[in-house]
Amino acid sequence: MIETGVGRVLRRLRVLRDDLWTWRADPLPPFVWLRRFPHGLLCLVAFGVAFGAVAQLASDGGVGSQLALLIGLAQGGAVVLALWRPVAAWGLSTTAMLVGAVEVRRHLLAGGAHGFTWPWSSAGIVGHMAVLLLLALRVRTRVSVEALTVTVLLTYAVEGLWGAADYTPTGVLAVIFSSIVVVLGGALRGRREARAQLEQQTTLTAEERARRTLLEERSRIARELHDVVAHHMSVISIQAQVAPHLVEHPPEELVENLTGIRQNALEALTELRRVLGVLRSENPEDPYGLGHPGTGTAPDAPQPTLDRLDALIENTRAAGLDVTTEVKGRARPYDPGVELSAYRIVQEALSNALRHAPGSRVRVEVAHLRDGLRLAVTNTRPRHPVPPSQGAGHGLLGMRERATMLGGTVTATVTPAGGFTVSAFLPRDGTPLTLPPDPPPTGEQTP
Repeated sequence: MIETGVGRVLRRLRVLRDDLWTWRADPLPPFVWLRRFPHGLLCLVAFGVAFGAVAQLASDGGVGSQLALLIGLAQGGAVVLALWRPVAAWGLSTTAMLVGAVEVRRHLLAGGAHGFTWPWSSAGIVGHMAVLLLLALRVRTRVSVEALTVTVLLTYAVEGLWGAADYTPTGVLAVIFSSIVVVLGGALRGRREARAQLEQQTTLTAEERARRTLLEERSRIARELHDVVAHHMSVISIQAQVAPHLVEHPPEELVENLTGIRQNALEALTELRRVLGVLRSENPEDPYGLGHPGTGTAPDAPQPTLDRLDALIENTRAAGLDVTTEVKGRARPYDPGVELSAYRIVQEALSNALRHAPGSRVRVEVAHLRDGLRLAVTNTRPRHPVPPSQGAGHGLLGMRERATMLGGTVTATVTPAGGFTVSAFLPRDGTPLTLPPDPPPTGEQTP
């Protein structure tokens, strides 16, 4: 028991020694000193300005102690007031300078203040610099320039036009220092505003990128629902409608069940169309643009097919791109999803040529093969400077997704002549082939 008690005491003494014999300490929270440091520093400056002004004006300037105290408190208080009311602080500091200059001038003319700094005292210059700096940081640049201009004019009027006798001039020095702090404060304020605008723009860019990603994902889901679910529901509805006619004298229960199946399929298609309208809209709360007439897209607008490629190419030519077309083989009926995907692939490839190869020549090849559709969009080297693009490659990704859903392929490569080509193969019925045919040889037009 004794050894246990001694050991416990020794252990506590060891802990006490470790606690007290150390230089390690956690840092202070930032808000304790960082947020209050400028205020404390300005309070010290204000105290120094007030004390120095009173001492200079009362001892060397010949100003009465009471008036010197009021002027000193005004100049020092202006520094503190500038933290909240910079314009009022500038007016207070300027007024204190004028009152002090008038009183000191009287003593200078009477010969009682030989060689005194006039019209600005040393403490007054320091205080006014602090006020102008806070003014430039807190208000618009135009206001700080106006305040500086008034200060310069008043200084010139007092020293240059009014004048005194036997003094050390400080007007030029005050003007130079005041101009420096105003320029410095304006630069810091401009830098702060530029940083705030950059942060705001970065936030908007991130939000726009997230919104675009969301829209792309919703469009992808809509394509999958339309190509897979809608097709099967339509087939179920048609089969349920036709099935009773395939049986001679079908039972009433069978007819009722098939009618119910067809009705449920039609209701499911209606709901699916509503969901697709929401997914394809940029505004889920107003998918058809009813709240903003003229901005929405009709929900029942027909999807583009290969028959509309000519109109697409004409629109591209009207935008300033030289486009030629070449069609090989005889057109055959394709699955609707194949025609829609083919149109979208050509559309995206032409859009990329417009953005990334201005002034180039583009050739669009459409080859109708026995097992599917072969597409190739090739552009030459751009003739004009390429403008900067904010895109992130989502166009090529969308083309590959469309082709993959139909069992096809999309490739995008750079040509030896410095151009770019996008080629795609889509199976006729949207099912993958074991051995897709080799692409036809594709040359490139030269400028």
